[in-house]
Amino acid sequence: MSNGPAIPQANPGASYVAQRAALDAAISAVLSGGRYILGETVSRFEAEFASYLGVRHGVGVGSGTDAIELALRALEIGPGQAVIAPSHTAVATVAAIEAAGAHPVLIDVDPITCTITAADVEEVVRRQSSIAGCRLAAVIPVHLYGHPADMPAIVEVARRHGLRVIEDCAQSHGARIGGRRTGTFGDLAAFSFYPTKNLGAFGDAGLVATNDTGLRERLVGLREYGWRDRYVSAFPGTNSRLDALQAAILNVKLSQLDADNERRRAIAARYTAGLARFGLGLPTAAGGVEHVFHQYVIRTSARDDLAADLASRSIHTGIHYPVPVHLQPAYRDRGLVFGDLKNVERSELKNTEGLCQEILSLPMFPQLADADVDRVIAAITQWSRTRRRRTEDATT
Repeated sequence: MSNGPAIPQANPGASYVAQRAALDAAISAVLSGGRYILGETVSRFEAEFASYLGVRHGVGVGSGTDAIELALRALEIGPGQAVIAPSHTAVATVAAIEAAGAHPVLIDVDPITCTITAADVEEVVRRQSSIAGCRLAAVIPVHLYGHPADMPAIVEVARRHGLRVIEDCAQSHGARIGGRRTGTFGDLAAFSFYPTKNLGAFGDAGLVATNDTGLRERLVGLREYGWRDRYVSAFPGTNSRLDALQAAILNVKLSQLDADNERRRAIAARYTAGLARFGLGLPTAAGGVEHVFHQYVIRTSARDDLAADLASRSIHTGIHYPVPVHLQPAYRDRGLVFGDLKNVERSELKNTEGLCQEILSLPMFPQLADADVDRVIAAITQWSRTRRRRTEDATT
């Protein structure tokens, strides 16, 4: 099989090519307008994205990480308080909790959906109302890979136990549970618009969504030094403002988001049909859930061998994520893992640690051509057959 041109795992530049004229016009309008931080362009995106989600308010900020931190600070969650989150996530989730001064409590994920479960949240609360001297205050479900966590069940547990809920929607723009979009279930929701996201800017950008007008007002102050009146800080804040160029780009790309997500689902269906017979772990969607396939993640115990074989054919893959947060040098031995604190037999996050040994993200972006998807499938088919022959030869 000839290699052919390289197939990237993600390709944010392709989204620019797909909407070049509209994006160039929007960028030019901002440059000509002279307002580059916040302003009318940002306000328009905040309103349009909030309307798209089905919430009252959106507050644009500098990044998805900032969105989580400011959501926590808006809820006045910080030192002396603990926040439940998955260890199988981008480290940004946990970095934001610590930036707010709170204590992360890392729990396992379901091995199929790769998201936290209401049962595990309940277990944390049942066994310990405080952890490392910190009172449990919130839970951050992460809608990983574009598959929503079970928000109705998680919210029900959280409400019974007085926990606030912040959805990490960095990978779930447009995903639905029972027809309702992610980002509308919790007290607040944090979005990242990093360039590779389903709705991506061409730089860092983020947003916090909420139905609570009081929280919206606090977020507006928090993102700009705690100002209510310019240059006068009513409370301590920071500098995390969405710039007008990124907002203009996002305004254009928002109109294409649902179509892009539909294309991602079509690519995922093509992968699933082509790879179903090789004994790989393939992604599935829970009942009543609309997956948006930020990533198409397969599982195999021969992950590294497969990744190397695909790389030799100019097919790029990714691992999201290779090391659980609780095992990373910055966080291990810090007492962040719930299992280490409750003094029971299970002290590891077994599903999380197992996933990180086996997961592989195949090429996935809306502009990926069917021919390239088929090339990936053909390469995995050849790898699988070669590996099976090697196994048979070794046993004869």
